[in-house]
Amino acid sequence: MAHVKAHNEVAETFSNGWTLCFQKCTYHLDEDITEDGHRFIWRRPNGKLQAARGQARIPDAAVLQRLTEAAKTEGWFS
Repeated sequence: MAHVKAHNEVAETFSNGWTLCFQKCTYHLDEDITEDGHRFIWRRPNGKLQAARGQARIPDAAVLQRLTEAAKTEGWFS
């Protein structure tokens, strides 16, 4: 099982209290194997992450665009 360390996060909270997060991460797959990448993950109203076997539902393209643009503004991408 991989251990994931999030380095950066942009997020949008919805009226139901759930927050969709876009994170820049390092995936620690094995003792000596790491990979950098990005993920979308939901945060429950209580602040805990909702693991969903690698899948997070993106409500619509506008949310996707807002989160990726926020990450670009913060300098995640070169």
